Amino acid sequence: MAKGTAKSEESGSPRLPAGRHGLPREFIVQNQRERIITALVDTVAEHGYNATTVAHITKAASVSRRTFYEHFADKEACFLAAYDMVADHLRDSMRAAAESFEEWPQQVRAALATMLSFLAGEPELARLVMTEPVAAGGEIAARHRASVQGFAEILKAGRPQHGGARPDLVELTLAPYLGNEEAERLARSGS
Repeated sequence: MAKGTAKSEESGSPRLPAGRHGLPREFIVQNQRERIITALVDTVAEHGYNATTVAHITKAASVSRRTFYEHFADKEACFLAAYDMVADHLRDSMRAAAESFEEWPQQVRAALATMLSFLAGEPELARLVMTEPVAAGGEIAARHRASVQGFAEILKAGRPQHGGARPDLVELTLAPYLGNEEAERLARSGS
């Protein structure tokens, strides 16, 4: 789903020929849905979620407003469908990468490398799942928070148990500046 793919043969969802073509209805419906989702990704990458309109999406997908509303209740529903597809793919990829190792540190490394590689290679999708949900707010931001929690659970799976709760993010942030021991001490003390 790269920029400009809504009209490209490379997207896997090329524009259908006009008029009667004898294609099965199920194929047409699936093709339209894929084109709409691809167009949403492209237009959000260009305009941002809040400035993207249904008109932007329908133009990029080469579908009518009526066709858009046959598939989605509104722009938010379309965004959530795209978001869920990307987040599910990312989560599944991270989980598969982690499961290929037995030791927890290697699992974390593999999962993070998979996530970062995907996000670096797909900047429009990275924006869709990492930046735009925060700007969009509402249900989209709530879905994003739940999704991020799911990513965190992948990273925590198999982690050695430590006594008590430990704010790992605090330690991770402070360690480069204060050293590992001091960062760990401060993270554990809550100071």
